[in-house]
Order: sequence, then C-alpha cells, then structure tokens
Amino acid sequence: MNIVVCIKQIIDPEVPMSQFKIDARTKRQVQGTNPLVISPYDANALEVAIKLKEKQGAKVMAISVGGTTTIAALKSALSMGADEAILVNDPLLAGSDQQGIAHVLAKTICKAGAYDLILTGCESGDWADRAVPGFLAEELGIGYVGYVTRIEVKDGQVVVRRVVEDGYELIEAKTPFLAAISSDETNTARYAKLKDIMAAAKKMIPVWKAADLGLDLERIGAGAARVEITDVYIPVKESRCEMIEGNTPEEKAANLAVKLRELKLI
Repeated sequence: MNIVVCIKQIIDPEVPMSQFKIDARTKRQVQGTNPLVISPYDANALEVAIKLKEKQGAKVMAISVGGTTTIAALKSALSMGADEAILVNDPLLAGSDQQGIAHVLAKTICKAGAYDLILTGCESGDWADRAVPGFLAEELGIGYVGYVTRIEVKDGQVVVRRVVEDGYELIEAKTPFLAAISSDETNTARYAKLKDIMAAAKKMIPVWKAADLGLDLERIGAGAARVEITDVYIPVKESRCEMIEGNTPEEKAANLAVKLRELKLI
C-alpha cells in the first residue's frame, strides 16, 4: 500500500496569547521567536499512516507546500517513520488560496507515483478552514471521507472509523481515496527516537518547482485566489468588577437580583 500524507508547517498554536502578533499589511501571524510545528491534525494523519505501515506494510510519503523552513517539518515526518518526503517551494505559489494549494498537491501526488491512500488533517491548526481535503479529492477524482480517526485493512478492504454527532460510524472504502483525519486516543503523534532524528537529518529532501509539476498558472498565486482576507485581529476582551453593596446579606442579595435583571441574566 502506498500512502501519501499531506502536511503543513504552522506557528505552534500553543504559544501564549502574549506572543501572538499579526502583521497589519499581510494579515498573517508574525512568527517572531515562536517555534514552527507540523499542524496538529496533520501529525495525527501521519501517525495513522505509520501505524498502517507497521501493522501490514506500506510506503509512507510526506508532502508539503511551503518555504525552506518546511524542510524541518518534513524531516520531522521522516524521523517519525515516513519513508520519503517532497517539498514544493516556488515564489509563484505565494498567496494561493485553498483551491490553489489543492491543485498543487494533486499535481505533486500524481508526479510522485502510484498511491492507494491519501491522508490529510481534517483542518489546519492556523486557519481551520477544512477546505483543502475536499478540493484535493475533487482534483484527483477520488472518494473522500472526513473526520476519520482510525483506518484498518481487513480482507483487502479498507474500513474507516468516522466521527459523527452522536458517536461514530464505520465506512468501507475502495482505494484510492482520501481521508481527513481527526484526533482520538489511538492516533496521538509519537515522539521520534534520537537515532531516527539523526538519520532523518542526513536525508536529502527533493524540492520541486511549479515548472516541475506542469501547474496551471492561472490557478495559483495571489492573483488567482478566490478568497480575500479583509481583516485579521485579536479580539479585545473587556472585563470589569462591580461590588454589590448592602448592610445585610438579604439586602446584598436583593441588590444582586436587581443588577442581574438589569443585565437580563435572570
């Protein structure tokens, strides 16, 4: 089985709010000294792929679209157990929207070779738009199942466990297909061993350009984007404290009730 995992490198979403800053011009979060990580749900997808590899044998390839810093995320994927990795890095891709990124990923996957299963996170840890998996499946003309937490192969048939509102459902899927992975206790991303980190550090990761993939240039870049981000801001949280006066507990309770009615809380 050939498994492709699409990953995205983002600023660690766990950084304190005090370190969260936005560039007013680009409408993007400023990295500053904050660490870069694999988007959490993408890390869950990688764990699902590696467990399938360990259980029944598979080849796992990690693919990402990003800048040169994304090499670190791909090497992290290799240290966790991925067999190969590919980076797509080209200035022409800057500003691409979700459909543009899906187009790039689809062309990359097709150029990389045969595939049976494509895994992505169910959403990115920065924008959380959940759009790329569906667009990618459409680009490739394959089936798509979202919010998957577990995947098993039984008697040559792939069975996925999918989260629904009141529990979960099991779906039999024919390969090739795409599964967008959500998190549960079985797919928490593992910590790589030191020897695997050192081995991954020595591996060369090919970097492909737009010209290598035969991309439709009218579908990539800021000029082709159908989504425009008009504003991004940090919400201002206001809080204040008001003391309820009264000479007796009963009077304080009555004054509190009056205040709550004024605020339409009771």
